[in-house]
Amino acid sequence: MSIDGTTEPADLDLGAVLAALADPHRRQVIGDLVNDADGAARSCTSFGLALSKSTRSHHFKVLRDAGLVHQIDRGNRSEVTLRRRELEQRFPGLLELIGRERRG
Repeated sequence: MSIDGTTEPADLDLGAVLAALADPHRRQVIGDLVNDADGAARSCTSFGLALSKSTRSHHFKVLRDAGLVHQIDRGNRSEVTLRRRELEQRFPGLLELIGRERRG
C-alpha cells in the first residue's frame, strides 16, 4: 500500500477486482469511467444509479477497496477517478473489455 492509502499496482488482487466487477452496477461505473477522458473525476451521483444513497456508498466502497477507483471527498459529495494506469499495468486489456461491453 502506498503512503496515501491506495493499493500499489503489484498489490491489486485479481479476485477482489473480479468480485467488484461481478456486480452490474459497479461494472457500469467502471465502464463509464473507462469511456471518459483519462483522469476525469466524476461525482458519485453522476452515474445515474437508481439506488439508495447507502447502497451507492457501499458499491463505491467495494470499488475503492478493490483498487479500481480513487475517491476524493469534497465536503458533502465525493468524486471518483479510475485508476487507469495502475489497472492497465497490472491487468492489461481488462479496461478495454469493460469499455467495449459498456459501448455495446
